[in-house]
Amino acid sequence: MNKKLPGGLPTKTARALLDIENKDYVPIIRNPQATTADTEAVFYFPGCGSERLYSQVGLATQAMLWHAGVQTVLPPGYLCCGYPQRGSGQYDVADKMITDNRVLFHRVATTLNYLDIKTVVVSCGTCYDQLQGYQFDKIFPGCRIIDIHEYLLEKGITLPGAADGAQGGYLYHDPCHSPMKLQDPMKTVKALVGDATIKSDRCCGESGTLGVTRPDISTQIRFRKEDELRQGEAELRANGSVLAKGNVKILTSCPSCLQGLSRYGNDLQNGLLEADYIVVEMAKQILGDNWMPEYVQRANAGGIERVLL
Repeated sequence: MNKKLPGGLPTKTARALLDIENKDYVPIIRNPQATTADTEAVFYFPGCGSERLYSQVGLATQAMLWHAGVQTVLPPGYLCCGYPQRGSGQYDVADKMITDNRVLFHRVATTLNYLDIKTVVVSCGTCYDQLQGYQFDKIFPGCRIIDIHEYLLEKGITLPGAADGAQGGYLYHDPCHSPMKLQDPMKTVKALVGDATIKSDRCCGESGTLGVTRPDISTQIRFRKEDELRQGEAELRANGSVLAKGNVKILTSCPSCLQGLSRYGNDLQNGLLEADYIVVEMAKQILGDNWMPEYVQRANAGGIERVLL
């Protein structure tokens, strides 16, 4: 039952594509034609999974925030929230990282006090859980932390046809560390991508670093998840959401789960299982198949302001 991890990861990180790796500068990404200095600004913390591992997630989040017409402030340079270190028992290392990050964010808030940031956006539930202890309301006074998907729903941005039931036919894997906290995650997911979406229960087996540190336990978890995926496949095919032998798409909202779910590609009865992120699927459907190169080109053509920290 051991499942090898497929390759095909992006060859460049989101920051490398946008030339914003220098940690001495705070990047502010906005559409110069549609925003001003008074336009709503959000602080987006991508984390390791959305920025280094699956950089398309970080880029899709930025592209959808661009589409929403807000200014996106990114942390200066690559940062980890500290949860993996804390989770593996390295409390001293985690505490130092958290303190360093908080000091850095206070400097960012002071430098960009003219933007009046009221929202911290995340695209990873693990980062969400860790950042709740950062006391962001003291860094950006009066701010809140919200997942990108709940933020897009708040802005009324959904897939075409999602509201009237014309869209759907997905499986959805709700992560153990779900970033969606405002209501039942399935309500948010169905509102975003369609009412025909079916929840796929059970842990995917990746569980952060469990998949690599205890493959014996992960193997047993995956055995049960595979059974659940086939049940979801049968239900989708029975209600006509997916053609008899077409591929099934499963969406999630956690980088670790995206990694875990990509291991099940060949395990369905018919067709392949394609794992993807909700925000990436929304970028494809709303902005077009070439959303990534188009967004990178627009951002690099005068859409990035670099503020010296």
